[in-house]
Amino acid sequence: MNRNAEMKLIDKVYINGEFVKPDGTERMDIINPSTEELIGQVLLGNETDTRKAIAAAKEALKTFSRTSIQERGQMLQRIHDAILSRAADLNRACMEEYGATAKAADIRTQISADSFLLAKEAMEAFEFTRHIGKAKVVFEPLGVAAAITPWNANNSQIAIKVATAISAGCTIVVKASEFSSIQTQILAECFHDAGLPAGVVNIVYGLGTSVGAELSRNPDIAMISFTGSANTAKAIQHSAVDTMKRVVLELGGKSANIILDDADFTKAIPRAVTSAFGNHGQMCIAGSRLLVPEHRLDEVKELIKVAVENTKVGYPWENDTFIGPLMNENQYKRVQRYIKMGMEEGAELVIGGEGHPEGLEKGYFVKPTVFANVTRDMTIAREEIFGPVLSILTYRTEEEAVEIANDTEYGLGAYISSSNIEKANRIASQLIAGTVLINDVIFEMRAPYGGFKQSGIGREGGIYGLEEYLEPKTIMISN
Repeated sequence: MNRNAEMKLIDKVYINGEFVKPDGTERMDIINPSTEELIGQVLLGNETDTRKAIAAAKEALKTFSRTSIQERGQMLQRIHDAILSRAADLNRACMEEYGATAKAADIRTQISADSFLLAKEAMEAFEFTRHIGKAKVVFEPLGVAAAITPWNANNSQIAIKVATAISAGCTIVVKASEFSSIQTQILAECFHDAGLPAGVVNIVYGLGTSVGAELSRNPDIAMISFTGSANTAKAIQHSAVDTMKRVVLELGGKSANIILDDADFTKAIPRAVTSAFGNHGQMCIAGSRLLVPEHRLDEVKELIKVAVENTKVGYPWENDTFIGPLMNENQYKRVQRYIKMGMEEGAELVIGGEGHPEGLEKGYFVKPTVFANVTRDMTIAREEIFGPVLSILTYRTEEEAVEIANDTEYGLGAYISSSNIEKANRIASQLIAGTVLINDVIFEMRAPYGGFKQSGIGREGGIYGLEEYLEPKTIMISN
């Protein structure tokens, strides 16, 4: 990896099949989180650019909504191929701009490309016309969609939303995180190289207060697919209600990881560290609350120490690095506040703590931190930290474990470790969570993904995600 690459200047938005100079004039620096070095600048779009993008998508919808499944399938295949042809560029950008490890960046790129084939598969299996009694039900494209995506999973989130929109016959306007502009620019070039009809996919770099706000209130946007924080989602939903937009919201989480007494702790505890610290802890479905039997707490603490000590924190380009830097300085400071809060509220520091790891004083690196003897009322047990911080809570009975797991305003995910699959499934049925992983940390991308409570509304993935972009029309014919 070339860590002395020339500065990237992103000074165009992608509207109506062309890269054009935006009306916006505000520039934002792009900082490498591993080195704190300036690696680029992005020229941000504004409300005017957003309205142009929406107008282009609205015009393109007239013909694109009538394309055949075969035509859209060919487009999805071409985008998949275009992304794979730029895999090295996407990987490099993800490492430099976000701080992803080399392995993680490669996985993200593959997921991004595969999303288009999975959308093609779901589209081809979907019954767009159904007969119910005397009625014919036709599923039609909802309209112009808007995608608002986060910095922690930039490429895959853009890919999933764009792929699903295309498979449904919708056109789309994307507002990606301004912190992920280099990655987004490469994806825009992939969409362009795939030869999509002008206006089908449009991308505007910009702030939520300008670009995001225009998408939320503009009457020509039929739906918004948003991934991010609950507070931002509430603002979007409030604005969207005036024009009765459909919203699909994939939000935060405080996922519980229940280790049952019959589990193999030598496997379950390292897996718990992976689920909590994957993506540097910056993932909404992180297993950030570890629930263990009270009588085995001492054993868990010893196993956790070993697992964390064997988890490498380092630069993304170094071999075996699992935890890289946090996204930016604000994120680093946020996580530091939570670590300090945990100690002030009386939790036991098992490993980690405040400050940088030794030898990584430059960059937004955090010590992977584990607290024990955490109680349900502590801030670190209730709020989403979005960093490598794990809280250990104890339970006496399995019923209490379920109660603790569900004692949260979120409901995105949960994890269970057990040697008794029947028991694990019984407990899974009692958890208020959109996804429950038993003895694993691997996801099925065709399955619906989303949450209960304040973890969101609607679902992404497979035919379930496709339905969010479609509107059923009932047609009755009288002889």
